Amino acid sequence: MQAILLAGGLGTRLRSVVSDRPKPMALINGRPFMEYVVHELAKAGITDMIFAVGYRGEIVQEYFGDGSRFTAPDGQRLTMQYAWEKELLGTAGAIRNAAEYITDETFFVLNADTFYQIDYQRLCGIQKEKSLDMALVLRAVPDITRYGEARLKEGRLTAFNEKTAEVRPGTINGGIYYMKRELLETIPEGKVSLENEMIPRWLREERRLGGIVHDGYFIDIGIPEAYYRFIEDVEKGVVVW
Repeated sequence: MQAILLAGGLGTRLRSVVSDRPKPMALINGRPFMEYVVHELAKAGITDMIFAVGYRGEIVQEYFGDGSRFTAPDGQRLTMQYAWEKELLGTAGAIRNAAEYITDETFFVLNADTFYQIDYQRLCGIQKEKSLDMALVLRAVPDITRYGEARLKEGRLTAFNEKTAEVRPGTINGGIYYMKRELLETIPEGKVSLENEMIPRWLREERRLGGIVHDGYFIDIGIPEAYYRFIEDVEKGVVVW
């Protein structure tokens, strides 16, 4: 199985504590954060990875190389390729830019600066069960006003990034996607947002979008507090290698 890891952002909010490397390469007990993400994917059988890189992407390529020195828990070697962005392309633009490396009919997309402990096969299952063009992971939060609400009904996406001033719990986009390769052709070249442009457009076009709600471990290391919390979670064994 294949996955695109979005690793081309500037990481400005974390720059005060991690200034010498791209955000996904921030060190966690001697390992780059993204190695924890890669390891979690490999445990799920996702062994062919495409890194969408831009800002200081050479650090990513120098560390991971072609993937041959990394193995999945079952001993299978990993394969790693690099889709370079000459300028910031946004999430959908980065996916489109990596299209030439996608050979599977369906593939995963996720942010390289977030870590989930998730059952990836469950996401594959809902995609097949509902014949979805894209399956998304949503997560529950106590206050949706900061994010915009995403809603599912019987596994189908009915609303996405809906803004509200009402303080209440709900579900929001979690940033993991399992999508059909045919969707790549619908993404324009250049700078395009997956969250703000393509997913709302696909909903309007009545594409089959759906997904699951995940309530397990999740962290985005985009700010110093979260970065230090992940280090602590690794040291305490909350995150198991």
